[in-house]
Amino acid sequence: MEMNEKPEEFEVIHAYTRAQAIEDGVLVDMSALAREAGFRWPLAVTRSVWGVIEPDDALKREGQSYTGRAWDLLTILRAEMRSARDGCEVRFAAYFVTEPGMPPRQVAMRAVSGPGDEGEPVITVMMPDED
Repeated sequence: MEMNEKPEEFEVIHAYTRAQAIEDGVLVDMSALAREAGFRWPLAVTRSVWGVIEPDDALKREGQSYTGRAWDLLTILRAEMRSARDGCEVRFAAYFVTEPGMPPRQVAMRAVSGPGDEGEPVITVMMPDED
């Protein structure tokens, strides 16, 4: 790139869109439930976060449900976002029963807000080590 060349002059060869990531299952769209929890922007979680909030059969037998676990995550996230100083990224933790018969354990996560496929604001919740 020459010194005077602007980045917008680059030709995009391939872009992996948020819509494609949702279609592929890399992200799971939780926008409908997030709206019920008071979020105004579309919200998706990574497959890793989904693995935490979607209980397996053994956890379901102990009374764990997707809706309850998702609601817990969204409630904690909303509270953390309201008190955050930096509006782009929020680190938070929620307690989840991850193994039958064991007490809940703290699971660290982070939420990033940024532009969606059309430049609209969106939120993505992921594990701390995910990009």
